[in-house]
Amino acid sequence: MFDFDKHLADLADQTVLCVGDLMLDEFVYGEVSRISPEAPTPVIACRRSEVMVGGAGNVARNLVSLGTRCVFAGVVGDDDAGRTLAGALAGNPLIEARLVVDGARQTTRKVRFVSEHHSMHMLRADWENAAPIAAAAEDALIGHVRAALPRVGAVVLSDYAKGALTPRVTRAVIEAANAAGRPVVVDPKGRDYSIYKGATLITPNRQELAEATHRAANSDAEIARAAGELRDALAARAVLVTRSEAGMTLVGDGAPVTVPAYAVRVRDVSGAGDTVVAVLAAMLAMRADFESAMRAANAAAAVVVGKRGTATLSVAELRSRILPAATLASEEKIVFDWAVLDEHLADWRRQGLRVGFTNGCFDLLHPGHIRLLAAARAACDRLVVGLNSDASVTRLKGPTRPVQPAQPRAEVLAALEAVDLVVVFEEDTPLELIKRVKPTVLVKGGDYTRETVVGHEIVEAQGGQVVLVDLVPGHSTTSMVERSRNGKR
Repeated sequence: MFDFDKHLADLADQTVLCVGDLMLDEFVYGEVSRISPEAPTPVIACRRSEVMVGGAGNVARNLVSLGTRCVFAGVVGDDDAGRTLAGALAGNPLIEARLVVDGARQTTRKVRFVSEHHSMHMLRADWENAAPIAAAAEDALIGHVRAALPRVGAVVLSDYAKGALTPRVTRAVIEAANAAGRPVVVDPKGRDYSIYKGATLITPNRQELAEATHRAANSDAEIARAAGELRDALAARAVLVTRSEAGMTLVGDGAPVTVPAYAVRVRDVSGAGDTVVAVLAAMLAMRADFESAMRAANAAAAVVVGKRGTATLSVAELRSRILPAATLASEEKIVFDWAVLDEHLADWRRQGLRVGFTNGCFDLLHPGHIRLLAAARAACDRLVVGLNSDASVTRLKGPTRPVQPAQPRAEVLAALEAVDLVVVFEEDTPLELIKRVKPTVLVKGGDYTRETVVGHEIVEAQGGQVVLVDLVPGHSTTSMVERSRNGKR
């Protein structure tokens, strides 16, 4: 079985080729409070918008968020949306974009209007040309793929049925990858899966599997039977069926394997399939077995559905989810992505809750830490704990620290009832994090004075207060480490 703890860091050493339908995604967020007097439709008062690379480009975004390099091959039109996409891809040093510009095509663009208060998609507007790309564009795309294959460890075909992955392109990519000994992961579309014959791993969802095989795919047995038939028909090595809240089922050489979905609060499933195929491809590039790749992809999906929009995840978030199973409460309390922190803070403030903050390395938890955290929580309604990253602790405490990496330190803190959220920060001080949190209460130990507490001026300028907690005599992590090294208790 694949050693996740040992090898997750190796994701940064991999390169994956992604070929597919590129599109520009825009999310317009606002509030809906009335019905239009012109027609019985809701009016959304737009507050902000986000533009990002979508479609197969979201696979690339997920790969590079894990530190994995991506060679991306796709087609865009000679228009503003195409130029925006090209610029966005070129702006990421881990993405090598090989784009075919077709002046006769319109770049696919999708605009989603979202009610933030109700977390609801109100409307989606599409601009697209889904016709198959022309022969000249096919030739150029295939040329980019063949040139890139010697430098990659795996290939993803991300088919959104927008015309880039024609039967000719799809067959050429699979045959070239097989000849080069590179695994091919296919995120399929449509009902004719014959064009994917010879791919390594096919990833339909349950409904797509039923349509492709013309079989019922509801129970575990039905899904396994249909997936097995699809695998044999396509001469694939495995079929992985994504089943939303029911998890995933893998049908390969051995008995079918089903993993349950993680119990998480689902905020948005947009792009979760892209995350799945990105992680699968990155894992196969590391020569992971299919079951291990599935388990990693299942954990990754659990992270991104807990975020809004077409989200990505970091290696730290993947590690937090997959190694080893902490309690759900602890998992939900640990934050590496500060965008998730913002969501928690917004929820708490809507409820009128007082937010408190404290921070530290918390390398070896001792009674002094417990008193500090308990006192901090008593002074507020929700307590955010800033936790120094491993690199930060080393800079502050020396090359022999931390004793424990950030993940176990965060899990221990998250298991405490007094702690509502643990946020890992990379800087030597929590100043930037304090600016982000804007706490009402800032708590530190009694070895500080009000003037020496980092961020005190920020908190007090907003009407908040600094609270100093008396230390517990005789307890410090440094003294504990020293006694341990000297063989003393």
